[in-house]
Amino acid sequence: MEFLFTVWLGTPVWFWLAFVGIVAGLTAFDLGFLHKEDKEMGIAESLKLSAFYISIALAFGIWVYFQKTAALGDAAGTELTVAYYTAFFIEKALSIDNVFVISLIFTYFAVPPKYQYRALLWGIIGVIVLRGIMIGVGAAVVQQYAWVLYFFAAFLVFTGIKMLFAGDKPMDIEHNPVIRWISRHMRVTKELHDEKFFVEIADQKTGKIVRAATPLFLALVVINLADLVFAVDSVPAVFAITTDTFIVYTSNIMAILGLRALYFALAAMVHRFHYLKYALALVLVFIGAKIFIADFLLGGDKFPPLLSLGVTAGLIAGGVVYSLYKTKGAEEPQWPAGEGPDAARRHLDELTDGKAL
Repeated sequence: MEFLFTVWLGTPVWFWLAFVGIVAGLTAFDLGFLHKEDKEMGIAESLKLSAFYISIALAFGIWVYFQKTAALGDAAGTELTVAYYTAFFIEKALSIDNVFVISLIFTYFAVPPKYQYRALLWGIIGVIVLRGIMIGVGAAVVQQYAWVLYFFAAFLVFTGIKMLFAGDKPMDIEHNPVIRWISRHMRVTKELHDEKFFVEIADQKTGKIVRAATPLFLALVVINLADLVFAVDSVPAVFAITTDTFIVYTSNIMAILGLRALYFALAAMVHRFHYLKYALALVLVFIGAKIFIADFLLGGDKFPPLLSLGVTAGLIAGGVVYSLYKTKGAEEPQWPAGEGPDAARRHLDELTDGKAL
């Protein structure tokens, strides 16, 4: 039992295991009970489930406070708890951008809403693993080379400024090299096969039964690739807030866990959050700049955590309110004519050079 109290990456092993247990339990409950059968999720159910996940994340922050306070004292415990909530709010806001990209991916492959939730769930599982690897590598690098934090800070400032002046550029799925490679080296069906990622089907040339991927699998791969792109911004942002690996990882995962629930509510109104990206750009600039402010203007003293949380929450809230005000009465944008199953088959033919089954 002593092993459970061993400190690993600054946090006792039992606390890591408890978090993994919470995530595994929520995922199993979600997949095995709430959505045992594939069905389309309504906006009301989406909002209720999203509120549930946000409540879990907020409650977990209280647990973090008591654990960190007991281990490190009141001041350090409070600081890390504020860092957790700051990182969580940033990740949650950044996930709204993910919603638009995911919606585009599902439209490209003509995935019906009733199969989207299951694909999202398995996508989230993949994200949990990939984020864990990225954060683990990042933590090791930061611990070995502290100056990397300045690189992260400069990168965030650069990214934020770029977001402020960059136009909306849709994700280019057709020319994604990974997807084209998979499509040309794996058998892919033209049609969806319910919620299945792989099916056994007769080869059109030989008549033999072969195993082939479905468009739903390709959508799953693209979702995970898209998250890696978003992680390039979000992971450094959290490291710029705190270098505590446990806080970095748990805030990321808690924000991501509720993404699949929030998706169905936001997908129908993501166009109402058009101006949020400018608020997020300012958040990234602020998070990056405060490292330089703390080290070069405050003489090495830490930037006040509560002030950091207040500025972050204020910018995000302002972006949401301004977006909703400016887009009041705006109609949901329509996809180009011809999008749907027929378009998906055409996309797959282009990706596979006409070799899709």
